[in-house]
Amino acid sequence: MAAPRCTGPHAMSEPSPAGAPAPDTAASAADYARFRPLLWLVSLAIFMQMLDSTIVNTALPAMAKSLGESPLQMQSVVFSYALAVATFIPASGWIADRYGTRRTFLVAIILFTLGSLACALAQHLHQLVGARVLQGIGGAMLLPVGRLAVMRSVPREDFLRAMSFIAIPALVGPLIGPTLGGWLVEIASWHWVFLINLPIGVIGFIAAMKIMPDHYASHRTRFDLRGYIMLAFAMVVLSLALDGISGLGTPHALIMLMTVAGLAALVGYWLHAANSTAPLFSLALFRVPSYRIGILGNLFSRIGSSAMPMLIPLLLQVGLGLGPMHAGLMMVPVAAAGMVSKKLAVKLVEQYGYRRVLMINTVLVGLAMASFILMDPGQHLAWRLVQLAFFGAVNSLQFTVMNTVTLRDLDREYASSGNSLLSMVMMLAAGFGAAAAGSLLAAFGTHLEGHGATAALHATFICVGAITLTSTMIFWQLPDTRPEPRQVESVAE
Repeated sequence: MAAPRCTGPHAMSEPSPAGAPAPDTAASAADYARFRPLLWLVSLAIFMQMLDSTIVNTALPAMAKSLGESPLQMQSVVFSYALAVATFIPASGWIADRYGTRRTFLVAIILFTLGSLACALAQHLHQLVGARVLQGIGGAMLLPVGRLAVMRSVPREDFLRAMSFIAIPALVGPLIGPTLGGWLVEIASWHWVFLINLPIGVIGFIAAMKIMPDHYASHRTRFDLRGYIMLAFAMVVLSLALDGISGLGTPHALIMLMTVAGLAALVGYWLHAANSTAPLFSLALFRVPSYRIGILGNLFSRIGSSAMPMLIPLLLQVGLGLGPMHAGLMMVPVAAAGMVSKKLAVKLVEQYGYRRVLMINTVLVGLAMASFILMDPGQHLAWRLVQLAFFGAVNSLQFTVMNTVTLRDLDREYASSGNSLLSMVMMLAAGFGAAAAGSLLAAFGTHLEGHGATAALHATFICVGAITLTSTMIFWQLPDTRPEPRQVESVAE
């Protein structure tokens, strides 16, 4: 039997039947203008979160120097934030339903802003990591609750236009984040990559007091606390086990114990979800083949991709000796090429189908990552820019097609939970990627001692490229079919 088609807001609209009256465009435009302040508010929140997630990477070497740490062992700053977001995303929707979108959104802004201030005041790495966790808890609610408010406020006919509007900051943030971070480090200090969030947070809070609607669930649902505890425990323990490998002094017995405990918690959740009437994430999601393949492919493919935003600035600054702002400017081709390549996704899928595009592009992403071993001080600037742009293009194309194939066959009943699970997996993979990069750098730093930091970085690029290549075996399971052009949907990253 064919998988259920998605009938949610992100589905393609049916063409109007012949002879049907044209919609009242003036009324539609007036209705859309009514919700414009809400869209600007949600866009501001998304921009603050996306800027923070990209601005930090360029400042990592400066943070390491200030805190007395090795620049190759700063992955916990990235890892802790991603893990906190992944852990609290599943609860964000239920919290908003229970306490209202307005109150939840305001609390999210407060936590994110206070977390930013705590990051700037941190005197030790452990304090900085703790502050990043607080930031992550706020960030876990900002995007989902803001998007939920838009879904419940904007009429269905204007939903696609509204979602396209609030997706723009998700593209602009990575474009200016690395350069802004490098500039702030050079003219002031690394503390300002966090302090810049304070005025944005204050403006967002004042605006939310006046603009954010207060939506509640139409009927109160019971939160799957047992399932949430098992799933959150599994994510945290497995992430800590992976991150623990980077600390070569961590006892192997403890790492093995955490790994087994995390896997046991995952099995426990699977058994719980199979027997629960209202699990956190229904196992019925995995009966849809495209979703099952897409979510697993996302997890394994993103582990390697999520290591790159940390590894590239380290290579540029620690390996090649570039200044923070120069390194940030070198990241612009990555983001710019990524924005351009998103527009190619629909045409490529129409022409070649999901399976062929993902299998070929996954290989290209893996090779692009491994190609960074060619980046050395003697490389011509033009080749360096081409290399960065090529990686940005294929990496962004990968994300867009993976997200589309994951969500496109879900029906309305499972669209919300399926999207939440995908968001959680994306952030979990980001944490895994940062932890894996730190572990690889620590291992190669020991084995290649005497060859310098560049050798350890080059070896790590080869490994994360190989990790990405393994996901081709997952995408191989997709059916070799070409969708109709009107069925191809681009999902905003």
